[in-house]
Amino acid sequence: MATEEAAKPSPLPPYPEMILAAIEGLGGKNGSNKSAISRYIEGKYGELPPAHASLLTAHLARMKESGELIFLKNNYFRADAPDAPPKRGRGRPPKVRDPNAPPPPPKAAAAPSAGSPRPRGRPPKTKDPLVAAVAQATAGMPKARGRPPKKAKTEAAEAAPSPAPASTGGDGSTPVKRGRGRPPKVRPAVPSETAAA
Repeated sequence: MATEEAAKPSPLPPYPEMILAAIEGLGGKNGSNKSAISRYIEGKYGELPPAHASLLTAHLARMKESGELIFLKNNYFRADAPDAPPKRGRGRPPKVRDPNAPPPPPKAAAAPSAGSPRPRGRPPKTKDPLVAAVAQATAGMPKARGRPPKKAKTEAAEAAPSPAPASTGGDGSTPVKRGRGRPPKVRPAVPSETAAA
């Protein structure tokens, strides 16, 4: 039994320890990428489990989330390393202000009518007093069902001639009202055999 235990190789250390040792051993100023860490672990510890690549990826992600490692520009750094870059927050960083530059002038809160020639936004529509009175009078009444009737034409619209007259009947006297939908296809007149003979 003693020979079996002596023949077994020592168990591998946990992956977080191997990863931290690899980052220290590689000692890159710009950190270490995943493939370099993997090669270092394979060279140092020899036989690794068949799922080494996926285990390494999972442990690197877990260590990055927990804050043990910093991931920047596809490289991993130890969080406690003195040359590790500072951790950035989300969003755009603030602009760097020049200490020698003069301070910006204070913004005065001006009235909208005095400061600008007109207020922002779309100007309100002019309201017709008759339409406003009808709307106010019918505000409490229930709305009728269905489509509202067409509005009557005004005198100015009746006086203006229509741009294009509707199609006329065969004699050209009165316009023919078109039906709904697509008009039927017009077939060319076929010369009859009796007329040709």
